[in-house]
Amino acid sequence: MTENATTREDTMQPIVRVRTSDMDLPADECRIPTRSEPCTIVIAGATGDLTARKLMPALFNLYCNEGLPESFAIVGCGRTELSDQRFRKKISAALNDESDDRSRHQHFIKSLYYLPITYDDPESYSRLAELLNEVDSRHHTGGNRIFYLALPPTLYKTVANMLGKAGLGREKKDGNGWARLVVEKPFGHNLESAIELDRGIHRHFKEHQVFRIDHYLAKETVQNVLMFRFANTIFEPVWNRRYIKSVEVTATETLGVEHRAGYYEKAGVLRDMFQNHMMQLLALTTMEPPSRFEADRVRDERIKLFRSLRPFPVNRLQDFLVLGQYGRGTVDGKSVPAYREETDVAPESLTPTYARMKVFVDNWRWQGIPFILTSGKRMARKVTQIAIQFREVPHSMFRQVLGETINPNRLTLGIYPEEEISLTFQTKTPGPRVCLRNVTMDFFYHQKDTGLKLEAYEKVLLDCMLGDHMLFWRQDAVEQCWSFLTPILAECETCGDRAQTLQTYPAGSWGPETTHKL
Repeated sequence: MTENATTREDTMQPIVRVRTSDMDLPADECRIPTRSEPCTIVIAGATGDLTARKLMPALFNLYCNEGLPESFAIVGCGRTELSDQRFRKKISAALNDESDDRSRHQHFIKSLYYLPITYDDPESYSRLAELLNEVDSRHHTGGNRIFYLALPPTLYKTVANMLGKAGLGREKKDGNGWARLVVEKPFGHNLESAIELDRGIHRHFKEHQVFRIDHYLAKETVQNVLMFRFANTIFEPVWNRRYIKSVEVTATETLGVEHRAGYYEKAGVLRDMFQNHMMQLLALTTMEPPSRFEADRVRDERIKLFRSLRPFPVNRLQDFLVLGQYGRGTVDGKSVPAYREETDVAPESLTPTYARMKVFVDNWRWQGIPFILTSGKRMARKVTQIAIQFREVPHSMFRQVLGETINPNRLTLGIYPEEEISLTFQTKTPGPRVCLRNVTMDFFYHQKDTGLKLEAYEKVLLDCMLGDHMLFWRQDAVEQCWSFLTPILAECETCGDRAQTLQTYPAGSWGPETTHKL
C-alpha cells in the first residue's frame, strides 16, 4: 500500500455482497474438537505486560469455552516478590470479566499459583520443581507441563538451560508426563545468534518439545489463506506467473514504538516484522499445496518456499529496498512525536521504522513476479492484507470503444481490520453506451458466523496443549529466513551512506515519498 492507496470508503465502485451457503456446518461442528490431557502451564515472566494483556485473558477465554483440560493449573514465575493471593488479585483485575457467572471466574483464579524466581539461579528451579510436584498432586495434572517464556529474548537460552538442569525438560521415559517449551519471537537477531539459541534450547529440549510462536499464523484470516487457495478449484489454476502480475503483502500500524524502545532500537522493522510475520504471509500466499493438511507436510512446503527466495541483490540495495523512519506528524487527529523524540530512543538513531522490499521467488510458479513486502509504524492506517494484482486481458476487443486500457482484476485478502476477501472485476455500466465499471465482490469473514472465534493467542495456547505444530515455526525455516535477511541487515547497518538511505516520513502518512519506485 502506498501514499496513493485508497480505502473501500474512498471509492464509489459498486459492491456485490456474497452470501454464505445454508449448507454450512452447524456451529457445534466447528467448536474445539477435544480437550487436551491434563497439564500445568508455567509462565516465566508472569508479572509482565504480555501475561496480563494477552496470555491470561486467552487462557480464561479458553476455560470459559471448554478449551482448557478438565484438570489444569497455571503457575506464574517472575522476579517480583508476590504471594499466591496477590498474584491472583492482579490477574483477576487484568481479566476484566463482565459475565454474571462469578463462580467460573473464581474457579479459574483458584487454579493460579506464583513463585518468585531468579532466572539464572539453580535453587529457584529446584523450588519450582517442588511446587510443580505439589500442583500435579493437587490438580491431577499427570506431570504434563508447558513452559511459556514470556520474557526478553536474551533470557530464552538461560531459562531453557536452567529448566533442563532441574530435570523439567524430561518426558515420560523418566517417569514424568510431557514437557513443552514455548518461545516468543524474535528467534535470535541474525543467523548466527538463531543457531546459537537453537543449540542452547536443544541441550535439554528436543525439537518436538519446542513451540516457536508467530501469532500472525494463528489469526483466523491468515489460516484462511490456505483454505481459500486449496479448497477452491477456480483460484489455484490462475495462481501463477501466467495470470498474476504482482503481489503486495502489507502490514502497517498507526502505533509508534510505544514502550518497546529498548528492544526496537536494537531490532528495527526488518528484524521485528520481516524475519517472521512478513515471511510467513509470503509463504502462505506462494507455497505449493501439501499432499495432506498435516503439520510437518505444511511446514515442509513453507521451507521449500523460503529456499526458493532469490538471493537479495545487496549491491543494488536502492533498487529493491526503501527504508524510512517516522518524523513528527498527526495520527487520528493527534500530534505525535518523531521516532527520535520517543523515550529511550537515541537522538541520532538510524533505526528504520518502515521498510518496503521487492523480492522474487525462483521457481516455475512464480519466476519473474515481484513480491512487494511493506511494513511500518506510525502509518496512516492499521492494515494487514495480501493484494494479488492480475494481468491485463491479453487482447482487448473493446479498444475502439473503450480505448487500450481496461483495469485488471485485483484480489485482496484482508487480514486486519477488514477481515474479508474482495475481488474487483469489470461489468457494463447500465445505459445506452458501452462503458465499463469496476465492481467489487466482497466476502466478510465473520458473516453469518455463529461458531466460536478464537483470538490468536487462544489458538496457539490451545495447539500447544494439543501438541499440534501446524502454526509454529520449525528451526530450519527460522534459519532459512535469517539466511535470506542477514546479508541485507549487514549491508544496511554497515554501509557508509546509512544516514542518507534512511528517509524520514511524516507520522500518519503512507511512508517515504520514494516508495513508488518499487
